[in-house]
Amino acid sequence: MFLHTQAHSTLKRQKRTQFSPIEKDPEQNITKGRSWYIPGPAWLWLEPVVQPFRAYGAAQRRRPHLVQWLSTITIYFLGDLSAQRALQESVDEVEQEPWYDTGRALRSLTIGAISSIPSYRWFIWLGESFNYSSKFLSLATKVAVNQVIFTPVFNTYFFGMQSLLSGATLAEAGGRIKNTVPTSWWNSCKLWPAVTAFSFTFIPLEYRSVFAGVIAIGWQTYLSMLNQKAAKAERDAIECAVV
Repeated sequence: MFLHTQAHSTLKRQKRTQFSPIEKDPEQNITKGRSWYIPGPAWLWLEPVVQPFRAYGAAQRRRPHLVQWLSTITIYFLGDLSAQRALQESVDEVEQEPWYDTGRALRSLTIGAISSIPSYRWFIWLGESFNYSSKFLSLATKVAVNQVIFTPVFNTYFFGMQSLLSGATLAEAGGRIKNTVPTSWWNSCKLWPAVTAFSFTFIPLEYRSVFAGVIAIGWQTYLSMLNQKAAKAERDAIECAVV
């Protein structure tokens, strides 16, 4: 009986040390240079991707105004850079003159630097306001208030400052605003209500600026292109009047 029990336990140990056809011997895989399963949850593999966003969120919570200011001027720089590249008129002109206008870039950065903190505080206030028992009503009100108040005010500031920093008079800046703000506001209705609604619904507070910033790079490109087209139309009108 003792020998039978000992033999049975020995057989069980041998079975435990054997590897199934699916679970092969790791040492054999290492010696033969085969790949093997990496233990741990799958989400750990995404850690290098997630870490920069965590660092940004932590910095945003510690120094919200500084991070917002740096993010804004980066967005304006990239938007203006894209617009300048897209608006180069011909290869011949690019060869004769540098396609990048430093003065125009500085104007764009100045406009972004001035508006950064007021815009940030606006969205903080908007997030804390109009919170009703109905989530749909709260979201719809936030989107409507932002589109009716913030968007036209900001676009007026953007195009007016672009004109004034270029050396235009107040009357000329008023003409620039009249020629650009209605068009830009109408086009913004096709984009920003959806972005605002998604941001307030799904994006945490510390990440809303970087989320909107990704969209804003394309939007700033559009605004810069619209501004340059309006400026060119004004120059053409002056030249025609002189002739």
